[in-house]
Amino acid sequence: MELANIEKLLEAYFEGNTTLAQEQELRVHFRSEELPPHLEVYRPMFMGFDIAREETSEREFTLPEPKKRNRFWNLSIAASLLLAVGISAYMFTQSGTGLTAEEEEALAAFQKTKETMFLLSENLNEGTESLTHLEEFSSGLSSLNVLNQFNESKNLILK
Repeated sequence: MELANIEKLLEAYFEGNTTLAQEQELRVHFRSEELPPHLEVYRPMFMGFDIAREETSEREFTLPEPKKRNRFWNLSIAASLLLAVGISAYMFTQSGTGLTAEEEEALAAFQKTKETMFLLSENLNEGTESLTHLEEFSSGLSSLNVLNQFNESKNLILK
């Protein structure tokens, strides 16, 4: 086998990218042929794999049986949750808006306050309309003041 091919297989082996057939090729190569000195360090590793492969154990192993989960508890928890969701959905649909008496009372008070504020606003707007006439009156007074000053000046000069 070519040295370059062995080096590529060895690199792929250490990266974990080899198939079983390629690993077998490496084992056979390191078992039989003479190796260059830079690959000689891997020979004991592959020889150790061969020895470990032939080892067997005489000890008997038993796997523990998987615990059977009691489905009764799982089903009872699921049924309880379903019942709680059903009851809460029923309660919300029966109460209409879902408001308590205290909340409904607060909403009614809010509506009354809103209506009162609206009426106050209308009356205030009517009152300010009459104030525009006061502005016209005050502009008329200022022109009267100018006429009074003119009359006083005229009287001072003509006297």
